Amino acid sequence: MQTEIEKLFDEKPATYTQVHFDLFGEFKAALNSGKIRAAEPDISAASGWRVNSWVKKGILLGFRMGGIVDMSIEATRQPFFDKSTYPVRSMGTSDGVRIVPGGSSIRDGCYIARGVTCMPPMYINVGAWVDEGTMVDSHALVGSCAQVGKNCHISAASQIGGVLEPVGALPVIIEDEVLVGGNCGVYEGTVVKKRVVLGSGTILNRSTPVFDLVRAQVYRATDAMPLMIPEEAVVVAGARAVTSGIGKEWGISLYTPVIVKYRDRKTDTKIQLEDLLR
Repeated sequence: MQTEIEKLFDEKPATYTQVHFDLFGEFKAALNSGKIRAAEPDISAASGWRVNSWVKKGILLGFRMGGIVDMSIEATRQPFFDKSTYPVRSMGTSDGVRIVPGGSSIRDGCYIARGVTCMPPMYINVGAWVDEGTMVDSHALVGSCAQVGKNCHISAASQIGGVLEPVGALPVIIEDEVLVGGNCGVYEGTVVKKRVVLGSGTILNRSTPVFDLVRAQVYRATDAMPLMIPEEAVVVAGARAVTSGIGKEWGISLYTPVIVKYRDRKTDTKIQLEDLLR
């Protein structure tokens, strides 16, 4: 499949045939089942993750192949128009996923594992991977190709950004047992390692360094590496003073994420996820 997808992506035909659409259908089915994914763990990589560029090419191919069609449930009251290749994903009770009524949407071409809970309204985009036992809370977004691990909580109004382009770029990674607090934002290929806690309102991206008060280190993204948050870190929204120029004179401070501690028994008690909700 990889060879055929890459060839179709690189050598655009004059028209797409039924053979091409059958190939893309097989590709989407593999995404839905978790047989393929946009990024996967790789212990040989410095970030611990490897991008599968050909999978991202296949997702982009779907946008190229599809035409705009009417997807409205009730066209006169709430019309929807999107690419024919990416309808809402079809799911049933046998999938073992809770989709609580109230306006949520999951796009076709993403892996949603058994035991996932979707609270309304939330959105999961194409290419995403959401693993077992994770809860995606109200008004939360899991962006295109984002990878979310097991037993995570993506709290209300949080944004897990998508990185679909360029095809070689690592998407946002949220590893197992991470708590993303309300109104957080994780963007631009950031890797959040296992058991991290992001306090409400924390924003992580390539532009803003993270100051570790416990280990006296500063974490930054580089051209070769994404921003990486170490395992079990507890990160909160903080500020640092401008130390020169008019900013110092005016008493200006800039936003910065700060690691204030690492998880301990007290932290685990405060953020314990309840199986009864799942």
